[in-house]
Amino acid sequence: MSQKTVLYTLETKPPRITALSIGDGRVLSHIDIGWGIPDGIWIDGVEGRIYWTNMGRDENAADGTIESALLDSSDHKVLVGQGAVVTPKQLTSAPGLEHLYWCDREGMRIMRCRRDGSEVEVLLQTGVYPDDLKNVSLQCVGITLDPQNGHLYWTQKGPPKGGVGRIFRMPLDPPEGMNPASRTDVELLADRLPEPIDLHVSPALGKLWWTDRGAPPDGNSLNVAHVDGQGLHSHEVVLRGLDEAIGLAIDTRGTRAFVSDLGGSIREVILETGQARLITKQAPTTGLYLFTSGD
Repeated sequence: MSQKTVLYTLETKPPRITALSIGDGRVLSHIDIGWGIPDGIWIDGVEGRIYWTNMGRDENAADGTIESALLDSSDHKVLVGQGAVVTPKQLTSAPGLEHLYWCDREGMRIMRCRRDGSEVEVLLQTGVYPDDLKNVSLQCVGITLDPQNGHLYWTQKGPPKGGVGRIFRMPLDPPEGMNPASRTDVELLADRLPEPIDLHVSPALGKLWWTDRGAPPDGNSLNVAHVDGQGLHSHEVVLRGLDEAIGLAIDTRGTRAFVSDLGGSIREVILETGQARLITKQAPTTGLYLFTSGD
């Protein structure tokens, strides 16, 4: 069976999911979301279903949602909403896992639910909404999972261009009975980063990649570090000069990255050399997902 790889992107104006050919940037399809600001996306190839976050219309209104539809845009559902989440950001899961995981930025927490939207849980609470909204260093943004080693990674970007961004790790499943607001099993892996956003981890390759939308010279960049049981090592900036970098997708071999920014640029990056190619220019773009399937 032949394979086809498609890059799914989240555009914000108008809010929609756009599927692109990675070769020439040709638009293959759109799914109109209709409202709000989409941010995180994950696809289950077995189900043929897309999951995404919507930050809502007002970051202070707790009107964010977790939504889902089939790849052909049918069976569109709101899985989580009605005040249960404030501004959900990057979203992820993994084959074989029962849950969706996401960061709730203004909600200052990391959350999960089952694929049908049931059993919404708070895994980590870093602040209280809305009381702590002014302390943006508490806000969780990017998230990625390492089920093989039982780890969950996330970013707390800090204030815009603040230079106090951080990357953390904790067990994928919380200890029974532990209060999400006082977890004692959290590891700080990196500190004083410009402004880290989305993440992707490859346990097989021992690497963690992330986008950063902070100030130059090291912000607005694509980054990589080696990751193991001891933490992060050998951090490198792979590519600079992005325009408010956000979305990130890495191929399974760890040879190519795809990055998006609020300038609307979608780039392919050869990770070994840092050479970048502009695939297309579109509306401001947040989350990315690289999906490979049989024709």
